[in-house]
Amino acid sequence: MKLYFSSGACSLAPHIALLEAGLPFELEKVDLKAKLTASGADFTAINSKGYVPALVMDNGQLLTEGAAVLQYIADQKPEAGLAPAVGSPARYQLQEWLTFISSEIHKPMGSMFNPAQSADWKAAVTTTLGKRLDWLNKQLEGNEYVLENRFSVADAYLFTVLNWSNFVGFSLAQWPQVQAFMARVAARPQVVVALKAEGLI
Repeated sequence: MKLYFSSGACSLAPHIALLEAGLPFELEKVDLKAKLTASGADFTAINSKGYVPALVMDNGQLLTEGAAVLQYIADQKPEAGLAPAVGSPARYQLQEWLTFISSEIHKPMGSMFNPAQSADWKAAVTTTLGKRLDWLNKQLEGNEYVLENRFSVADAYLFTVLNWSNFVGFSLAQWPQVQAFMARVAARPQVVVALKAEGLI
């Protein structure tokens, strides 16, 4: 497999998942502004959507969109326990979490990187995010991770998008359970490897 990534972007989640699963893979960095890979290839010729993550699967096909990529990685090594079994009730809970993270955390947090965002829009996004994090903080009470109290690809994704708070000036201080979750995930050995590889620590 080959993962196209940009440092700290949402592609960090599948990078973490690949390491946690112990799967062999290649990495190639993408300059998202120039749309060029580290080897000089036109990234839009690889992924016409023009963004990461983009994973070349074992069969040579390209898979995009974080939630799909994460589940594919988890299913390549079920014994790693990164996702519940396909068809199980817990698997649908995983999909529920991935959808929540994508729509309710990823999108608003990611919008804060936009320099054209007005003060009013940023205030509205901050309010919405606050409500979502209030809910998340309660879900994490007494739980180390979001699903079955065991690390899953949903945790890799949640950690990745919440980590953006460090770059957009959004403090997580009022959500202690969320902060504890972030510290717990950041301390995982394979997460440290991914963060170092992407130049984030």
